[in-house]
Amino acid sequence: MQFLAAIATWSMPAFAALLLLVQILAREVGYWFGRRTARKQGGEGEGVNVMVGAMLGLLAFVLALTLSFANARFGERRAGTLAEANAIGTAWLRAEAVGGPRASEIMHLLEGYARVRAEFVRAPLDPDIIGAADRQTGELQQKIWEQISALVRERADPVTVSLMSAVNDTFDASTAQRFAYAFTLPGRLVGLLIGLALLSMAALGFQLGLRDNPLRVLGAVLTVMWTVIILSILDLGASRIGALRTSAAVYEWTIDSFQTAPKLPSPPRTPLP
Repeated sequence: MQFLAAIATWSMPAFAALLLLVQILAREVGYWFGRRTARKQGGEGEGVNVMVGAMLGLLAFVLALTLSFANARFGERRAGTLAEANAIGTAWLRAEAVGGPRASEIMHLLEGYARVRAEFVRAPLDPDIIGAADRQTGELQQKIWEQISALVRERADPVTVSLMSAVNDTFDASTAQRFAYAFTLPGRLVGLLIGLALLSMAALGFQLGLRDNPLRVLGAVLTVMWTVIILSILDLGASRIGALRTSAAVYEWTIDSFQTAPKLPSPPRTPLP
């Protein structure tokens, strides 16, 4: 599975071509065995028709199961992105309402935090880039919480407590988003899907070989259809490869709203201890 993941990361078209080629090869091997069996035993193998139909039905069921699973993972990532961006915007607005030098510093840190989280969402499947985004997230969280803690000690009123709650919700949303990106399609499920596709194509080729009717054009069309469906499932389930990626536009909208939000008058800045 690591080999397949490496090919998909390098090039999805190359992965699609490899998957298509292997399925065609499996069908041709099955066809060869079918022709050999027909020459030795004769007959069209009516029982084979039932078994092939059962295998294709099972493959369709697994395709539907994995498609539902992958779509759920994609939806979780999209919902997590929206929830995190909204949490950052809420914390920023409450910091602006609090006012003062510490609140201004928190607003500045939250703007940088939104940019880092956008980079996390846009990051490719590269451990170094993802690790750097995680480290920057942790550093900014520590700095923000230091300012929040000092602000609450200075003025423990309901407004600052609500700001602390909003910041805590922001950090929780980041953790949930990180988990959503780490939890993708299990390798065993992907292996089951591809394995069933290959076995089904081999069985179909065997059935056609028994009848000495290759139907290569229709078989190629069916193989392309299976390949497109499997690629769509893998694309939905994967978090950082393929074309169906979660957009970071909502973070950009949040950052833009910081620039256009009406600024409340605040007291002169004083050096922070």
